[in-house]
Amino acid sequence: MKKIIIAVLATTALSGCVNSTTSTTTTAETTTVIPSQTQQLVVVVADDWQAIGAKLYRFEWVAGQWQQQEQGHAVVLGRTGLAWGIGLHPTQAGVQKQEGDGKAPAGVFELGSAFGYLDSLATNMTYQGMTADDYCIDVKGSPFYNQLVDKSVVGEAAVKGSSEWMRRDIYSQDNLYKKGLVVKHNSQNIDGAGSCIFMHLWRAENKPTAGCTAMTEQNMDTLLAWLDEQKAPLLVSLPASEYQQKQLLWKLPTIK
Repeated sequence: MKKIIIAVLATTALSGCVNSTTSTTTTAETTTVIPSQTQQLVVVVADDWQAIGAKLYRFEWVAGQWQQQEQGHAVVLGRTGLAWGIGLHPTQAGVQKQEGDGKAPAGVFELGSAFGYLDSLATNMTYQGMTADDYCIDVKGSPFYNQLVDKSVVGEAAVKGSSEWMRRDIYSQDNLYKKGLVVKHNSQNIDGAGSCIFMHLWRAENKPTAGCTAMTEQNMDTLLAWLDEQKAPLLVSLPASEYQQKQLLWKLPTIK
């Protein structure tokens, strides 16, 4: 029996993919946006807002401080770079993530379930194997916007127009979603504010995404094996200039 029928992407079930974005804070900043229970951070830093590539670093909270787990590896971002997403961070001035803009969301986000084509993966995150009936709805105006649905339950009409079929090996003949993770952007499912944001496998280092963060399968395997949902992992994704500005205020780790 299908154990998940509909899941808001902000839940643990499954939550893909202007010229200047200089920002200032528009709401009161808190001393930190990292919850006290978080013990793992996935940090992605790009050269600037327009960059399609970045580096990913892993940090673990050990003995009262963040310890870097690796020197970092390459990832690709959206085809038009980054824009502010909706996550745990305060609302920021500047370009905001919108549906179809080709931008990966910037900010601080919870990580949700792992997903993929296989029956199981080596990870301590909740895992959901995808079927040919699983879609993530990226259609503005849909009552299922930014949600994962089972076509066999909601019907053909509910998935009409969606470009986010979760079994891309069947419908697109590629392995981009063979292994991946949910990024909990826009957890309130605000229409048009961006949907179906994932971390997944890349085509190549010079091939950006539609708005997700992608990497090699080897690096994804390492990330999945390290992540533990009991440690409340987060994704921090920012241009280098914003990371420097927010580091002390948001209590972000120092990158070596």
